[in-house]
Amino acid sequence: MAEKKKILITGASGFIGSFLCDEALRRGMSVWAGMRRSSSRKWLQNEWLQFCILDMTKRDTLKQQLEDFKAKHGRWDVVVHAAGATKCLRKEDFDLHNFQCTKNLVDLLIELDMVPDSFIYVSSLSILGPLREQAVEPHDVALLSGTGASQEFIDTYTVKKSVYQQMTELDEPRPNTAYGESKLKSEKYLHRLAVELEQAGKPKFPYVIFRPTGVYGPREMDYALMAKSIRQHVDFAVGYKPQEITFVYVQDLVDAIYAAVDKGVSGRTYFVSDGFVYSSRAFSDLIQRQLGVKRVLHITAPLWVLRCVSAVAETFSRMVGKTSTLNGDKYKIMKQRNWKCDITPLQRELGFTPQWNLERGVKACAEWYKKV
Repeated sequence: MAEKKKILITGASGFIGSFLCDEALRRGMSVWAGMRRSSSRKWLQNEWLQFCILDMTKRDTLKQQLEDFKAKHGRWDVVVHAAGATKCLRKEDFDLHNFQCTKNLVDLLIELDMVPDSFIYVSSLSILGPLREQAVEPHDVALLSGTGASQEFIDTYTVKKSVYQQMTELDEPRPNTAYGESKLKSEKYLHRLAVELEQAGKPKFPYVIFRPTGVYGPREMDYALMAKSIRQHVDFAVGYKPQEITFVYVQDLVDAIYAAVDKGVSGRTYFVSDGFVYSSRAFSDLIQRQLGVKRVLHITAPLWVLRCVSAVAETFSRMVGKTSTLNGDKYKIMKQRNWKCDITPLQRELGFTPQWNLERGVKACAEWYKKV
């Protein structure tokens, strides 16, 4: 019998990380959930899961932890690096958790001769920043084939005529958030490292980068707060300029990642969405429908209101030493109008087509949204 593939999933206690663990177990892999000692194991209850305590903020500590693992188990065949921070009190904290921790892990995997066959880095579409925000002549939105979406869903909830151009892998990233900057810094490090290793005639570092758009699903909290507001019969939106949004259900992101592992690709970067473009109302309308909320007051506020509220919330969060959902970064993300991205390389290179459109995804989240 072939030996099971060994996989490390960092950030395993988080929303995306826990789904990555679930899928790896379904695939019959030997799964190590990489996490801090203080992290919750609420979503990690499967008896076949193994745990690996990693402190990536301290290089020397991490080195000892990796050496201990290698002495007992050897190296991992696959590493999916999903750990990171989306909310921090200080800019330097984003740099520590999203860049320095990545660098420490990658450098030590090389130093200790533990380079996996595949290293997946979970980045974000937000590293691009507000690109292609200038409205253009309305044009038809190209639809992916094979998604299983009904024509009724497409006609009711998706944007058919777009006023923005989609972002592609050829676009130069211009992040305008501390989060986006820290994620891009890690991407650039992986690219630079690959070139340096090749020039030195050393074995390559087999990385693949995924840039998902807004990821939602059970266990996720930010979109769940929107559902909570709708249950209270209020929906908030900001800005009067047209906004075109994209989403990806967590299982689609997970399946895309494992498709890259299965294909053995290396040195590539992929955007991930469900393949559709939505207006700012689509998500809230589908939540309202799935939760059976009859009446919702839809309020659209000018951007300056959100900017002021975000500034106050961020100041207060620093005073009390606790992160806030609303902050300067969140304001810039909500201000951005264009979130269209090209995912055709996923189909062309990985043979992957997303199966979870927004209607199907929100329906799967309904029970979770009722609990939050």
